[in-house]
Amino acid sequence: MDNNVKNLIFSNDVSGNIDAIAKELSPAGIYVIADVNTATFVVDRLAKTSTAIAGAHRITVKSGDINKTIESVTDIWKELNRQGATRNSLVVNIGGGMVTDMGGFAAATFKRGLRFVNIPTTLLASVDASVGGKTGINFNQYKNEVGLFCNAHAVIISTCFFDTLPREEILSGFAEMIKHAIIDANVGLGDLLRSDISAGTYTGSNFLEHVRRSVMVKQDIVSKDFKETGLRRILNLGHTVGHAFESHALRHGIPIAHGYAVAWGLVTELLISHMTLGLPTDIIYPLAKFIYENYGAYEISCDDYPSLLQLMGHDKKNESPDAITFSLLRDIGVIETGITVDPDTIRAALDIYRDLMHI
Repeated sequence: MDNNVKNLIFSNDVSGNIDAIAKELSPAGIYVIADVNTATFVVDRLAKTSTAIAGAHRITVKSGDINKTIESVTDIWKELNRQGATRNSLVVNIGGGMVTDMGGFAAATFKRGLRFVNIPTTLLASVDASVGGKTGINFNQYKNEVGLFCNAHAVIISTCFFDTLPREEILSGFAEMIKHAIIDANVGLGDLLRSDISAGTYTGSNFLEHVRRSVMVKQDIVSKDFKETGLRRILNLGHTVGHAFESHALRHGIPIAHGYAVAWGLVTELLISHMTLGLPTDIIYPLAKFIYENYGAYEISCDDYPSLLQLMGHDKKNESPDAITFSLLRDIGVIETGITVDPDTIRAALDIYRDLMHI
């Protein structure tokens, strides 16, 4: 199995690239999956310059991670079936991580697998969800509980749609870029935190190069461990606590952006790293300050700890529901995986997180 996306394309000529892919594959029909917002702001825009998109069948889903469900996938399958999709068809997922996750899952399972292309329209999807081969849905109030590994035929990463995004969406993706800079010392965490992410210059080639560097950190890791049996687990830094925050928020009917949850999860897990691996605090505090100033905080109290611990215990990385396993940091670029952390240490880290985040 090839663990890399066959065509990982960094270009602001999205129309030219999707048309070239369609010409190469000559599919028996193209099916665009997009949420209601992307359908209006991006798909219509692409259809003016792309022959492939202009002539495609459209399948529109509800927006928001709360709709990344089996019911939504069933609706996609029904539409693919109704519109006559075959195994020689091509699915094009255009949107954020919810669309690329769910659209990829729907394509990979319909008729035992349709080829699909991801065109991420958010920074978060560009640097995280659209590459790496993970597809899936939320189930029974758990994040990404059902899914499979399946690479897209191609991923076209561009910054040209970022002008449609509010700053909060940019920040959500930027959290994953921070994580990649922590994982790979060559990226330069300090430079990244000092960059002016509020300047609003996200659509040009300079920012596309920053995105490319971040994506290649993930791509290099995925190529060596596609199904997350070892090395790839370092990409889960910040996610054990982050996913617990996300699921906790969903349970309370107040969904939060994935990137924000990861940002808050990074702070908490770096604190756990300090307690267990001796990570220097001079790495933690500047990052915590940056995240508090830009992301605010997810407000929790001691009363939330049992629920959060239960959610962490259900994380897919755990070998047992009784042992909560983390990927933790010894230093920038030095991460250890498969570290079991006792509940008292996690509670202590949550206490300090609340102090740092001024809750």
